[in-house]
Amino acid sequence: MQVSVETTSNIERRMTIGVPAQEIDQAVQKRLQETARTVRLNGFRPGKVPMSVVKRRFGDSIRQEIVGEVMRDNYIKALQEQDINPAGWPQFEPKTMEEGKDLEFVAVFEVLPEIELGDLSNVKVEKPVAEVTDKDIDTMIDNLRRQQAPMKEVKRKSKNKDVVTIDFKGTVDGEEFEGGSAEGHRLTLGSGQMIPGFEKAIVGGKTGEEFDIEVTFPEDYHNEDLAGKPATFAIKVEKVEEPQLPELDAEFFQKFGIEAEDEAGFREEVKKNMERELKQAVANKVKNDVVEGLLETTELDVPSSLVDQEIDRLRQEAVQRFGGQVDFQQLPKEIFEEQAQRRVKTGLLFQEVVKANDLKADAAKVDEKIQEIASTYEQPEEVVAHFNSSQEQKTQVESVVLEEAVVDLVLGQAKVKEKKMKYEEAVKAGQAQR
Repeated sequence: MQVSVETTSNIERRMTIGVPAQEIDQAVQKRLQETARTVRLNGFRPGKVPMSVVKRRFGDSIRQEIVGEVMRDNYIKALQEQDINPAGWPQFEPKTMEEGKDLEFVAVFEVLPEIELGDLSNVKVEKPVAEVTDKDIDTMIDNLRRQQAPMKEVKRKSKNKDVVTIDFKGTVDGEEFEGGSAEGHRLTLGSGQMIPGFEKAIVGGKTGEEFDIEVTFPEDYHNEDLAGKPATFAIKVEKVEEPQLPELDAEFFQKFGIEAEDEAGFREEVKKNMERELKQAVANKVKNDVVEGLLETTELDVPSSLVDQEIDRLRQEAVQRFGGQVDFQQLPKEIFEEQAQRRVKTGLLFQEVVKANDLKADAAKVDEKIQEIASTYEQPEEVVAHFNSSQEQKTQVESVVLEEAVVDLVLGQAKVKEKKMKYEEAVKAGQAQR
């Protein structure tokens, strides 16, 4: 086997491989003999088909199979000899494959990029600083009660947190616009579901009333044709309903999987959950800033094969979210490309930080992370035992701990600025980064 490697870009290689004709011919002959022993053809007894007939009938297809196998096997052998780590499967380009002649083919493939990390001191991180207050807990419990509250129709003027059923028709410059009209739309006043000013303008409306409201679309509205423009909405209030908040008792607590004897115990469990959520939100925000900083300070070429693999994963995730109702191939790859590029770049950069700093997943932190995950379940001991008995599950936790080690290392060199926030602001900041 003769091998030569040409570097055509930072990450693309063209490997030319030559294989002696004898190797191909011997493999073809062996496969023909195996076929002759097993093939069934009309007019011939099993195992008695003449070799000339077998070769005429199956020679070309068998040779194609053998050439494909030889290219694959010799490509893998050449990678090992040349100590090359490909990023994905190659494209094979046969140059000569005539019978009796040496086989020559080209394997075009990508390799993982050589990465030179940028100056980590240029990475900027904004870290939210927040705490869970009694007021935050009150708000959370109120939201939980409203989630479970039956509705009762009322005839008074509507107020914040009421649910109104409305018909509306929007116009801009006197013209209706797409998505600006609805009938029987249920809206919780004060929820922030609609554009700024919309819900506030409806507060005070009663069942059967019709009126117009004036609002302005935000400058950053997703529909550029409407962004920043004033609009008029004709409103008809069909119904006003008031939530009937349930009592804070054991029955209510159990709906959220909390075994508490009284309101104080319930509040304590709610606080623990909120503190976990806040901790995760801060971690998400910090990690995203670290990723952004690494991407900004380090240039790297991304193998398209890895991006394509990531696009396929994102497609599969999307299909699962749609409940399998969408065909994988119906989802254009373009809509996932930017996210896939970012994921691949992030993975390569984190791998480089791990390699450059010889980072390892600390065993104590892995155990701590497993305990943290288990604490959210009713039977934490069983969850811990499951993780410890499943190497696949434990490896996933080790990957998370290793990512955290990368973030911690970058934070040690980055410009970190703490920003005081309210609980809700910090959680939203973390959610926006997922």
